Amino acid sequence: MKRFFKPIEKEGSAKKPSLSPSKQGGEIGEAQQEEDIKKEPLKFVTWNANSLLLRVKNNWPQFSNFVSNLDPDVIAIQEVRMPAAGSKGAPKNPAELKDDTSSSREEKQILMRALSRPPFGNYHIWWSLADSKYAGTALLVKKCFRPIKVSFSLDGTVSKHEPDGRVILAEFETVRVLNTYAPNNGWKEEENSFQRRRKWDKRLLEFVVQLSDKPLIWCGDLNVSHEDIDVSHPEFFSAAKMNGYVPPNKEDCGQPGFTLAERKRFGAILKEGKLLDAYRYLHKERDMERGFSWSGNPIGKYRGKRMRIDYFVVSDKLKNRIIACEMHGHGIELEGFFGSDHCPVSLHLSLSKECNEAN
Repeated sequence: MKRFFKPIEKEGSAKKPSLSPSKQGGEIGEAQQEEDIKKEPLKFVTWNANSLLLRVKNNWPQFSNFVSNLDPDVIAIQEVRMPAAGSKGAPKNPAELKDDTSSSREEKQILMRALSRPPFGNYHIWWSLADSKYAGTALLVKKCFRPIKVSFSLDGTVSKHEPDGRVILAEFETVRVLNTYAPNNGWKEEENSFQRRRKWDKRLLEFVVQLSDKPLIWCGDLNVSHEDIDVSHPEFFSAAKMNGYVPPNKEDCGQPGFTLAERKRFGAILKEGKLLDAYRYLHKERDMERGFSWSGNPIGKYRGKRMRIDYFVVSDKLKNRIIACEMHGHGIELEGFFGSDHCPVSLHLSLSKECNEAN
């Protein structure tokens, strides 16, 4: 796939996408061709692919048809699981896919070839990757939309990528779109479990409170089920343990993503950031077939156990513009999950007053 943007390494070090030639004093790139620049994306999809390369190899025709039919303006992907560019022992470039070995070149070629074909050739793509085949996010934006700025960390620094590639933030003229892959809470009071998730939630809270000049559309695998209605079996998840371990604080007990501590912190983020859960805003009742975005392994104790951990969270000021927010997979046999253990979630907004007036 032809790259339309060079990796952004330092503020001002690369040509950034703009809303119009006059904004940057340059010409619209060849990828833009003769398409009109639009101010505001309205249709969004988020999906934890659980290895994008595996999905390309095994499930791409189905996912491609889904994207073609839905025709989203923005596609946010989590758990890309592709390593960042850079040879062993050398600094990594999280904005680029690794291609310095024969196997990494082949994998990159497979992935980029798939992303160059319809419907994905209609999108620009940004990567935020981990050093290894772990975590990572991607953001695909239709070429008729030109972000003012794309950042890769919660502090808004373009050049700094969040560890493990967990953040991509795109600023448009009227809204910001945040794609995150939240770290799993884990089961223990350890640096890479409870402590890591607490720090993440604290930083998210600071982010949504401070960055309030434009409405926010926050999506991704947020790794939390906020209320009892957001899991299929609340008692099972509340009592879940790993190898019999019981955390010292009872609010940390239970299934990662459904501990009381995580749920309280998520509620605080929504309240303090003046945000709402778009799906729950529209769907008030539990739906045992279509109300969950993650489903457990069909074999074993997690069979039939499901959670809603993939979200669109939006600023309160956008609530009257929410047309639809839907999950596109259902059932314990993972219909519509396209090979992942997560299904895609979509959001559709009506046009803003500003854009209507501009038209």
